[in-house]
Amino acid sequence: MSLYGAAVEYGIHCMLWLIEPRAKPVSSRDLAELQGVPSALMSRIMPKLEKAGLVTSISGISGGYRLAKAPQDITVLEVVDAIDGGKGVFDCRNIRKNCVLFRGNAPTWITSGVCGVHAVMLRAEKSMRNEMSRTSLLDLAMGFGELAPADFGPNVGQWLDDRASNREIARISAVRDSSRKRRRSTNE
Repeated sequence: MSLYGAAVEYGIHCMLWLIEPRAKPVSSRDLAELQGVPSALMSRIMPKLEKAGLVTSISGISGGYRLAKAPQDITVLEVVDAIDGGKGVFDCRNIRKNCVLFRGNAPTWITSGVCGVHAVMLRAEKSMRNEMSRTSLLDLAMGFGELAPADFGPNVGQWLDDRASNREIARISAVRDSSRKRRRSTNE
């Protein structure tokens, strides 16, 4: 079982694709298709990122998302918390008090203070959250950029721009068709 769900992974990757400034915003559908992930899930992730102030959205057929802040000012922790709500790594059930030998009356020595298991998990969570808070989107992107061929980023950018242009063309066509139908119906 993983600690964070697929939504966190998808959301972080989406944020990386939004780093490069685009003439037009990027739709959640295009982000989903680009990565081969479910569009329905992406349409639930992006509003969470917007609510957290990490992206801005533009409505409409030509709309989509852009980063709300510079990539060096957005941490992985902010993205994770926006999507998963800052849930803890470990949910201590405090079972130490349930030992059968206590016969339902656990002594204070066993229940006082933080459970040792819980304490280890809290330290581990603190370390993990510290690491995510030190890592910005720009840090991640630079690491990814070192591995990718030089033309990969521009190719992705062109694909996203083409998708946005195609949506705009489709919108203009739909408006023209609608206008023609109205004129025909009023002339009949």
